Amino acid sequence: MSADFSIKPVGAPAAIPVAPPVSEATNKAVQTVLPASHSVTVPDASASVRNDSPPSSDFVSHQAFLDRAAGSIVYQVIDSKTNQVVEQYPDEATLRRRAYYHTLDLTKDQPTRPLATDRTA
Repeated sequence: MSADFSIKPVGAPAAIPVAPPVSEATNKAVQTVLPASHSVTVPDASASVRNDSPPSSDFVSHQAFLDRAAGSIVYQVIDSKTNQVVEQYPDEATLRRRAYYHTLDLTKDQPTRPLATDRTA
C-alpha cells in the first residue's frame, strides 16, 4: 500500500456498444411508400436559411455624430421617407445619464492643494 493516496489509471476505458431495444410496434409496422409530392426530404445542409428582412438600404440612412453634453459618439439609423430615427446607439436614456454625470464631473470643486503630478515652474 502506498502512502500518497493517489489514484492511478489502470488502462484505457473500453466503449461498449449498446443497441437500443426494438419495440413491438416497429416490428409490426408496414412499410409506407409515398409519391415524391407527398414525401418530406431533408433540406440541403449547404443552403443556409435566413429570416432577415430584405435589404432596405434604399429606405434608411446612417448617421453618426458627437453628443458634446454626454461626451459620446451616437450612431443612428434614420428612415429616409419619414426622417424618423429607427435605431440609435446609445439610447436616449443612456445619453441623458452620461450628460448628467459629465456635468457633475465638470462642477466638482477643484483641489485646493497641488497634486503630486502637478508641475511647478
